[in-house]
Amino acid sequence: MLLTITTTHRPATDLGYLLVKHLDRLQSFEVSGGTAHVFYPEATQERCTAALLLEADPAAARPAKGPDTFTLRQYVSDRPYAASSLLSAALGRVLRTALRGDSRDRPELAAGPIPLELRIPALRCKGDAETFFGPLGWTVEATPIPLDTAHPEWGASRYIDLTLRGTLRLADALNHVYVLLPVLDDAKHYWVSSDEVEKLLRAGTGWLAEHPAKAAIAHRYLAHRKALTNEALSRLSDDLDTDSVIATAPRPESLAALRRAAVVRQLTEAGAHRVLDLGCGPGALLGELIRDRRFTEIVGADVSTVSLDMAARRLRLDRLPDRQRERIRLLQTALTYRDDRLRGYDAAVLMEVIEHVDPPRLPALAASVFGHAAPATVVVTTPNVEYNVRYPGLDHGRMRHHDHRFEWDRAQFGAWCDEVAARYGYTVTRNGIGEEDPEAGTSTQMAVFRK
Repeated sequence: MLLTITTTHRPATDLGYLLVKHLDRLQSFEVSGGTAHVFYPEATQERCTAALLLEADPAAARPAKGPDTFTLRQYVSDRPYAASSLLSAALGRVLRTALRGDSRDRPELAAGPIPLELRIPALRCKGDAETFFGPLGWTVEATPIPLDTAHPEWGASRYIDLTLRGTLRLADALNHVYVLLPVLDDAKHYWVSSDEVEKLLRAGTGWLAEHPAKAAIAHRYLAHRKALTNEALSRLSDDLDTDSVIATAPRPESLAALRRAAVVRQLTEAGAHRVLDLGCGPGALLGELIRDRRFTEIVGADVSTVSLDMAARRLRLDRLPDRQRERIRLLQTALTYRDDRLRGYDAAVLMEVIEHVDPPRLPALAASVFGHAAPATVVVTTPNVEYNVRYPGLDHGRMRHHDHRFEWDRAQFGAWCDEVAARYGYTVTRNGIGEEDPEAGTSTQMAVFRK
C-alpha cells in the first residue's frame, strides 16, 4: 500500500520538518498492520515527495467474515495491496505529530496552507471520491483501474488511482485521508467500538461537522453501527456554529466552544461548586465541567435516556477513577415537572434548551427550575433569531434546528427574562456570545439570573 505526499512550496524540503521525518533516511516502523516505511523519492528545493509504504502482514490483512466470504478468500485477498484502513492506521501511528499540526522547527509553516498533491495509486472505492474529498477543497482525479489490461472489454475494476491536489494545511490534508480511506473502502480490518467515535471526531475537527456527506462518512467509518453513528452525528451537531446550517468557512473556535467557555466563566464568577446541567443532551458541557476541579458535584439531567447514554459514553464514566466518578451523576427527568433531586444546587445551566420547549410549556419549566429547584444562579443561552440573516443557506423564516419550537429576537428574550426574574426573585443581566454584528447583534443570547 502506498501514499505519496508532494509539495512545491519553496523550499520544498521543508516537508521533512512538517512530517518530522529526515530527508536522507529510510525509516521503518512496526505497526498493527505490518511494517511501514517512510522515505523521500525526490527532495529538491523546488519539489519534494514523501512516501509512506505499508508492507501488510497477511494475517492482519485477512478480510473479516462477511456476506461475500468464500473458502479461499483469505488467500486471494486484495488487502496487502489496495489502500484501506490498514494504511490509515499506519498513517496515524507513523505521522502522528504531523496529523496534530505540530512542528517545533517550522510552526508557522505547519499552521498555514501549502500546495499539496497526495496520491494513492490503488484504492478500493465504493462510491464517488469527489463526493467526499471535493467539498474539502481538493481537486480530485480518480482514474479507474482496468480489471485486466489485456482484456479492456472486461471494464473497470472496483479500484481507482486517486490523486488529490489543493492548497491546504498539511495536518488537515492528512486528517482528510486518515478518515476517508476507510470510508471509501467501506470496510475496517478491526473491531469497531465506541473508541472509534473519539478517533473520528478528533480527526474530523474543523471540517467534518460542516461536510455535506457527514452522515455517510460517520456511517461508513463506524462500520454501519447505528448507535455509534447517531452518537457521532449528535456530537458533531454540538460543534456546529448554527446547528444544521453550513457556515461559509470554519472558524478558529466554533460558536459551540465559545458558548461553553462563556457558561463556565459565569459559573466560576458565581463561585458555584455544585452545578446542574439541565437538558444536558450528549454531554458537551459536562465534559468541560468535569475537567474543572472547582466543580465538586455535577449533575446532568435530560428527558432522553438515549442522550444520557451518549453522555455516559462521551464522558467514559465506566473508566473514570472513583474520585472523578463520584463527582458526576446523570438523571432522567422532564424539566417541566418538579423534581426534588434538583433542589439545593449552587447553579443551573439551560444551554440551548428553552427553544426546544413548546411555548405553552415555558411557564411550567420556569416554575420547575426557578421556583422549585431555585439555585442561586441560573445561566440561560438561546439563539438570537435576528442573527439568522447572516448565515448563508438559512432561508427566511427557517429556524436553525428542526427541533426548535421558536427562536426569539433580543427584545422577546429580554421580556421573558425580566418576567421570570420578577416572578421568582432573581436579578438578571444579559449579554451575547460570538462575534457581534452592529445590526443583528450576536448569534447567541445569554442571561445570568442571580437570587
